[in-house]
Amino acid sequence: MSALVSAISARRSQYALSDAAALSDAEIVDLVRSVAGEVPSAFNSQPQRAVVLFGEEHHRLWAIVHDALRAVVKDDAAFAVTEQKIAGFDAAHGTVLYFDDTTVTTNLQEQFPSYAANFPVWAQQANGMLQFAVWSALAEAGIGANLQHYNPLIDDAVREAFGIPESWKLVAQMPFGEVTAPAGPREHMPLDEQVQVRGL
Repeated sequence: MSALVSAISARRSQYALSDAAALSDAEIVDLVRSVAGEVPSAFNSQPQRAVVLFGEEHHRLWAIVHDALRAVVKDDAAFAVTEQKIAGFDAAHGTVLYFDDTTVTTNLQEQFPSYAANFPVWAQQANGMLQFAVWSALAEAGIGANLQHYNPLIDDAVREAFGIPESWKLVAQMPFGEVTAPAGPREHMPLDEQVQVRGL
């Protein structure tokens, strides 16, 4: 197995995370920036954006999520389960917020109208590649992470709390930290169903 495939295999959805981390905060920022600079995008448009939160800013995010969900989940028993999940994300070391800069897509749609319908799809593909690449790089460095999607419920509050440009659309939230209890085994669909071959 190649080093790349090994790194990809090490990437798991790790939910039991602590505030510790195998890298310093500065090293984590360097890692995310290094990965972001190498992730491809259609037309080299680079619409994907990331904001890395540490310390009180990280906790502020999960307080926003908590309050937003409390406002819509009226049943106390149901919210207790949700609250426990949010507490787990808040207990992590930090969070990466992923955004799509919609001005990039809009400009490309104006420049290349024949491809206008495709640019939002390609922007999402670029964002997914950034998420996967950062996630794998963190795992290779000994840092666990998982991916959450509380948008659009928290979009406005996140924009206000962290000074996010109006054109940046929130796509995902990735809490990360030291793994305290490794993820269990996962099920895989048969690979010959997932990847088919013709002409061999």
